[in-house]
Amino acid sequence: MDQYHIIELIGDGTYGTVYKGKDIETNEYVAIKKMKKQYDDFEQCKTLKEIEALTQLKHSNIVTRNSVILEKKELFLIFEFIGVNLFEWRRNFNEISENKIRNISFQILQGLAFMHKNNFFHRDMKPENILISGDQVKLADFGLAKEIRSQPPFTDYVATRWYRSPEVILDSKKYGSPIDIFALGAIIAELYTGKPLFPGNQASEQMGKICEVLGTPSETDWEEGYVLANKLGYKFPQYKGHKLKTFIPNASENALN
Repeated sequence: MDQYHIIELIGDGTYGTVYKGKDIETNEYVAIKKMKKQYDDFEQCKTLKEIEALTQLKHSNIVTRNSVILEKKELFLIFEFIGVNLFEWRRNFNEISENKIRNISFQILQGLAFMHKNNFFHRDMKPENILISGDQVKLADFGLAKEIRSQPPFTDYVATRWYRSPEVILDSKKYGSPIDIFALGAIIAELYTGKPLFPGNQASEQMGKICEVLGTPSETDWEEGYVLANKLGYKFPQYKGHKLKTFIPNASENALN
């Protein structure tokens, strides 16, 4: 790690702490992710899904990993440094033009489409895991990424609650790449309004928020959901739902679709 100078802490997650740093040889800024788990050798590191995913996923809308360093059992992932995350960026504006939101959404979808086509899904899509610099948008933090061909059950905690899909809220062990798309829908709504679309404080309240906005699904519409809910002893709150225009009044019909 002698090649890098750590400047400041920029994020702390479940699996790692992220710092802004500088490459002393090139004088370029980098993002340094120090993993919290220790590793005895490099073979152990190769089993990390984040390393495996980023080794395979080379795309202009996915953050680039520069190198992997194991030093005294501490693992460091070195990434290109990209501006700020989407959550921090959004706080700087009262309102964002629809053209800008369309451009951001398109780039996120480009990154997701490439991921899904190459058999990975992200599992933790949220504004904090999307980086933006000028007109450039990139997906980041692949610590929870999973291979689509992996066999369920998936048991680890996934996705920040406000962006969590209904099947994950109901503890489904069989889910896939559509959960990334659900999260993106919530992110796009938040780009318009500056606030989360489904701000639940706990799982049951989260599902209630989704039903309040979209309407409660019928058993015919979502048989699997009712099976999952019955296993948990959960009763869906009854809502008719609203037109999305009610919650996102500044979005065009194309955006709402």
